[in-house]
Amino acid sequence: MKYYPIDRQLFIKNRTKFTAQMKPKSVAVFNSNDIYPVSADSTLPFAQHRDIFYLSGVDQEESILLLFPDAPYENQKEMLFLKETSEHIAIWEGEKLTKDRAFEVSGIKTVHWLQDFEKVLAEIMSYSETIYINTNEHYRATVETETREARFVKWWKDKYPAHQVAKSNPILQRLRSVKESEELDLIQNACNITEKGFRRILSFVKPNVMEYEIEAELIHEFIRNRSKGFAYTPIIASGNNANVLHYIENNQQCKAGDLILLDVAAEYANYSSDLTRTIPVSGRYSDRQKAVYNAVLRVKNEATKMLTPGTLWKQYQAEVGKIMTSELLGLGLLDKADIQNENPDWPAYKKYFMHGTSHHMGLDTHDYGILTEPMQANMVFTVEPGIYIPAEGFGIRLEDNVVIQETGEPFNLMRNIPIEIEEIETLMNS
Repeated sequence: MKYYPIDRQLFIKNRTKFTAQMKPKSVAVFNSNDIYPVSADSTLPFAQHRDIFYLSGVDQEESILLLFPDAPYENQKEMLFLKETSEHIAIWEGEKLTKDRAFEVSGIKTVHWLQDFEKVLAEIMSYSETIYINTNEHYRATVETETREARFVKWWKDKYPAHQVAKSNPILQRLRSVKESEELDLIQNACNITEKGFRRILSFVKPNVMEYEIEAELIHEFIRNRSKGFAYTPIIASGNNANVLHYIENNQQCKAGDLILLDVAAEYANYSSDLTRTIPVSGRYSDRQKAVYNAVLRVKNEATKMLTPGTLWKQYQAEVGKIMTSELLGLGLLDKADIQNENPDWPAYKKYFMHGTSHHMGLDTHDYGILTEPMQANMVFTVEPGIYIPAEGFGIRLEDNVVIQETGEPFNLMRNIPIEIEEIETLMNS
C-alpha cells in the first residue's frame, strides 16, 4: 500500500463498538471485494470493501473477517481468513499478508488460511443461533454485479437454513458515520493532498488547456503524495459542461473567459476527500461571474453554520433552500412571482440548484449515515451549494468538508484550500 501503516488500535476500537451491538450467540461475517474482470486476463485495480477494512485494516483480496463475541473459546471470538501466501505468489503477485503481519495490521490473533473457512465455520455455527450478513443498504446504492458478499449470503442460507438472520448494515451505518480521531486525521491527510493538487493547477491553467491535461496534473500530485489517486471519478467541467452535474468526459478545451468547475479530490488510506472549486480559465472572473460566485460562497458559509448536533438533514436542506432563494432573487434569476407560484415539492430555487447541499463523507465519498437521524459530533459532511445557469454558459459550485463539533460551528478540513476570489486570482496570476 502507498499509505503509511495505520495504528491497529483504530480497528480494535471499531470491532469493540460493533460487537457490543450484536445479539447474544451471534456471528458476523465480512468479505473482501472481488477483483473485477475487464476482458481477457485484464482486471480493474483492487478496491477493498470498506466494511472489512473498517473492522480489520485488512486491505487485501480474498479475505474474510468473522466475529463471534460469545464464542466458547477465546481464539474463536475474532478470526481472519486470508489467501495463503507462498514464494510463488510473492514472485508473481507481490507480497501478501502473513499470519504475523495480519496480526500487526488488525490486532486479531487468530488467523487462518482461506481454505479452512468452511471447516471452521461449521464448528462456529454449531455454537451460534444468529448470523449477521452484510448487505448493501446505502440509500444511493444501485448494485447490478453479484458481489463476493452476495455469493456468500446465498451459500450460507443454503448451508445453514435453521439459523436466524440479522443485518450488519444498520449497525455500521451508525458506527461509521461518527468518526474516531484517527479517522479524522486520515481524512485530513486526504484533504491536504487535495490542497496540493489544487494549488498545482492554479498556476497551470491557461486558455486553450484541455480538461484532461488538468486531470493529469492532479493525478500526478495525488500519487506523488501517497494517494492511490482520485477518491471518485473527477469532474473537470469548463464552460457549459459545468451545467451537467456529473460531467466526467473531461475532453474539451478550456476557452478564455470561461469558468472551470473542478469537483476533484484525493483519497488516502481508503478515506475520501471531496472538493469543488470553480476557477476562471483566464485568471480573472468577470463581474457577473463574481456576483454568482459570491452568492454561492455566502450560501455555503451560512449552510456550514447550521451543521450542529441535533440538526436533521431534511430541515437543514429546507433552510438552505430559503437562503439560496434570497440569493437567486438578488441575482435576478428569480422574481417574486416565481416564489409565489412555486411547487412546494420542487421549489423555485431548484431550477438553478437542483441537488442536495451535504452528504456524509469518510471511507466512502457518499459515506454511511442515516439522514433521518439527527447529526452528531464527529460526523463529517460536505457542504456544496451551486448555481447552474445554462443560458449564461457557466455553473458554479463550491464545496468543503467539515467535522461537526460538540458546540459551535463545524471544523473545516479544507480551511487552507483557496476559495476567496481575490486569493484565487492572485495565485493564478503570480
